[in-house]
Amino acid sequence: MTAINSTRRQFLKSTLGLGAGCATLESWLARAAETPEKIPVGLQLWAVRGEFTRDVPGTLKTVASFGYQGVEFWGYAGTPNVFQEYSAQELRKMLDDCGLQCCGIHLQVKAMEAGQVEQTVVNSRILGTHLLNVAAAKERMGSEEDIKSFATFLNEKLVELRPHHMRVGYHSHPFDFEKVNDRFPWEILFRQTDPEVNMQIDVGNILTGGGDPVALLKEFPGRTRSIHLKVHGEKTFESAYYQEVFRLCETTSKTEWYIVEETGEGGLGFYLPRKALEVLRGLGK
Repeated sequence: MTAINSTRRQFLKSTLGLGAGCATLESWLARAAETPEKIPVGLQLWAVRGEFTRDVPGTLKTVASFGYQGVEFWGYAGTPNVFQEYSAQELRKMLDDCGLQCCGIHLQVKAMEAGQVEQTVVNSRILGTHLLNVAAAKERMGSEEDIKSFATFLNEKLVELRPHHMRVGYHSHPFDFEKVNDRFPWEILFRQTDPEVNMQIDVGNILTGGGDPVALLKEFPGRTRSIHLKVHGEKTFESAYYQEVFRLCETTSKTEWYIVEETGEGGLGFYLPRKALEVLRGLGK
């Protein structure tokens, strides 16, 4: 029995009482222990970047009103402010006021480099996230030598951030699947990184690049702590393909967050992010 289940058992017994209802309680506890908690659903704010850029607090309130549980920031460069003139403290207050969590932050490579990584750690701690994902590094994914160097960089940053209980990762783009010596750069990278480095799969981006997210989830189990969900042609959230994505995330991938990135033109409007969450809720997510 895990510590969590043991604690839950003790709490429920003390709250509901024993005696005649004990058998019923034990049956409920057995069922609860077999039912995993749902993976929460967040929104990558890039999906509403046009709205967020012109109205930060209003956008967060709107996103929360749809029922999203978290948001992921983008473009952070290791600066004192996280977005525009907003500090981590100000953004955290807005999140708390809306009932939102920070489900991650997309970083520029320089945010992880010496002289800036300290500020990145401070702001991430204030925001309340431990998932720090380099958003893109095209210049580091073009040759086996460059990929090896980038893998070393990520491994070193993982060790550096481990005492802060933070996890470094890398987000997928189509260019990560432009083959190098007949191999996908993505696979070359993650075969050389520590298993704790977050493999942030973006389903739509990988499919666009010619890769297979399902195959990657199977090849690298336990390594996708957060995943970006995007519709790709007939591969809608309701499709059999996505059902397999969800199954793997909920069984072998140790996924902590589903992150939607359905966006309108220029990141304006809220229809697509709202509709995406409605579909996911309809699927029991």
